[in-house]
Amino acid sequence: MKIWPMDTVRASVRTAVFPVAGMGTRFLPATKATPKEMMPVVDKPLIQYAVEEALAAGCNRLVFITGRGKRAIADHFDVAYELETELEKRGKNQLLDEIQNIVPRGVTTTFIRQPRALGLGHAVLMARDVVGDNPFAVLLADDLILSQRPVLLQMIEQFDRYQAATLAIQQVSREECDRYGIISSLGQEGQIVRVGGIVEKPSQNMAPSTLGVVGRYVLPARIFDLLEALPAGAGGEIQLTDAIAQLVLERQVLACEFEGRRFDCGDKLGYLQAIVEFALLHSGVGKGFADYLQGRVDQQKKGRRKVSVRAL
Repeated sequence: MKIWPMDTVRASVRTAVFPVAGMGTRFLPATKATPKEMMPVVDKPLIQYAVEEALAAGCNRLVFITGRGKRAIADHFDVAYELETELEKRGKNQLLDEIQNIVPRGVTTTFIRQPRALGLGHAVLMARDVVGDNPFAVLLADDLILSQRPVLLQMIEQFDRYQAATLAIQQVSREECDRYGIISSLGQEGQIVRVGGIVEKPSQNMAPSTLGVVGRYVLPARIFDLLEALPAGAGGEIQLTDAIAQLVLERQVLACEFEGRRFDCGDKLGYLQAIVEFALLHSGVGKGFADYLQGRVDQQKKGRRKVSVRAL
C-alpha cells in the first residue's frame, strides 16, 4: 500500500513532551530519592540527552510531566545563580557556558505534575493545555539513542513531508515482543513503514511482526481526543498504544526505522552498555577509558592463561 504526502496545511513540530513521572523501580535503591531520569551517563543525566535531541530537532518548547519526588528534574533545568556566580569567580568559563546553555535562550520549559500514575497515555494527555492544536513530539528518556543525526530530527523530517503521526521503530527479537508495542505493516518505502495496526506487549505467538515501537513519537493533537475517550487498558492504565491504534483507523500513521543505536536505560544492562559507549566517545575521558578497558581485557587474558597452565 502506498505511503503518500498529505495535501493539508503543513505544521512542523516545535513542542517536545517528556513523561518523567515513573518511579524507576528497576533501579531501586538508587532511585529511592533520585529520579531515574537524573541518573548520569558519564557527566549528563539521561533527561538532558533527551532534551538535547529535541533541541537539535528544532523544538523550542519543552513540557515535562512530573510526579512526586521529581523536583531534581526541574532544578536541573532551572537557573542556578549561586553555582554560576561561583564558576564565574573561579574563571571556569567553559563549565559556566555549559551550565547556562542546558536550556538555551528562546527555549521555554513547562512542568506539569501528574497526580496519579495512570499510564503513559495519561501522562501525554496532561500536556494538552500547553500543546493546544499543534503537532508535538514525545520522548522517553529511558531510551537513549546514539546516532549521527538526531532520531527525532529524522522523524520530524518525515512528519513534515507526510503530515502523519510517526513512531520510532526497530527490529526486536520474537522473545522480546512482550516488552514493546508491536506494529503491523501495510507497506514500506525505505525507512518508512505504513502502520496497519499496533498491539501493546503481545506474546511472541500473537505479535503481528517484530517491529517494536521505542521511545520517540511525533503525534497530531487529535491524539488527545482519543486518549480522553479511552477506557483503562493493560495494567489498568491509559495506554498511548491504544490511542494510536484508534488513530490508525482514521488516518495514515507511519513508523520510522531510524538510523542509530538504542540503549534501553530502563534496564541495568542497557544502562551500563550506554555508559561504556558514551564514555568511549567522550572528548575528555574517552582515550583514558579505552586504555583502561584494554588493560582489563589484557589482564583477564593473562589470568586465563595462568589458570590453563595450572590445570595442566
